[in-house]
Amino acid sequence: VPVLLFVAAPYIRRYVAGGRCKSTARLEGKVVIITGANTGIGKETARDLAQRGKCSARVIIACRDIAKAEAAASEIRAETGNQQVIVKKLDLADTKSIREFAENFLAEEKELHVLINNAGVMLCPYSKTADGFEMHLGVNHLGHFLLTFLLLECLKQSAPARIVNVSSLAHHGGRIRFHDLHGEKSYNRGLAYCHSKLANVLFTRELARRLQGKFQRQVGLTANALHPGSVSSELVRHSLVMTWVWKIFSFFLKTPCEGAQTSIYCAVAEELESVTGQYFSDCQPAYVSPRGRDDETAKKLWRVSCELLGIQWD
Repeated sequence: VPVLLFVAAPYIRRYVAGGRCKSTARLEGKVVIITGANTGIGKETARDLAQRGKCSARVIIACRDIAKAEAAASEIRAETGNQQVIVKKLDLADTKSIREFAENFLAEEKELHVLINNAGVMLCPYSKTADGFEMHLGVNHLGHFLLTFLLLECLKQSAPARIVNVSSLAHHGGRIRFHDLHGEKSYNRGLAYCHSKLANVLFTRELARRLQGKFQRQVGLTANALHPGSVSSELVRHSLVMTWVWKIFSFFLKTPCEGAQTSIYCAVAEELESVTGQYFSDCQPAYVSPRGRDDETAKKLWRVSCELLGIQWD
């Protein structure tokens, strides 16, 4: 058995690694925002996009932990030679921070070509954001919903542009529980994560529908979602059990670089220039759960999200 495992190991790893982004698209003069890019797949996405072209893209790492973000940015600048890897403060658990980030960005930058909503929390003990939202819903969905709303006009004016939402296969286990969105009646942290990832898929679907209906032909702004795969990262840090499981089975998990491939693919692949409202895994279209294709739920979630955030987004 050990011999068989040794022989099979390279093939197993190749299968686990999944698809790779083969695009050689260059990003000279482009401006990119990646949330949560101080670690994991966000950091690897930033590293890849930072080195696409001689006059590389301006890559903005938007994170809550400035110290970790600066360390990541310094590493990427040294490795790629791109000095335009910039750190900006963004706490998705606080709408005040989101608004301040967007206000500062719009005051300093004229264009935005790629917005990658990558940051996320997973398996958090029950807690709420600064605005009283359940943490998974608040950070993974509502935070990115508000950020996208605030930056949308800049994206339109910079078109062709792309919005990339990092969701998960876990959306298959999710439901939008409108009667208990914030888990005050019942709470399971695993299911809360699934619910938020389903919200990502539904948000992408409704956003694409609205853009396509009103603006797509004119501005070329697309929105797509993706599953990065099961990645060895800090995302499971809130669960001691999952942390140990991840360590034990790390051989069967993607590395952060492997997990970043579909994010990169959605951000740069030439063949996706006019593709919108889709869901990808391993750099190819993937199956969306029936709940993730429910247009009525998507529309209602949009309305409720706007109400919770106190915004009008028609």
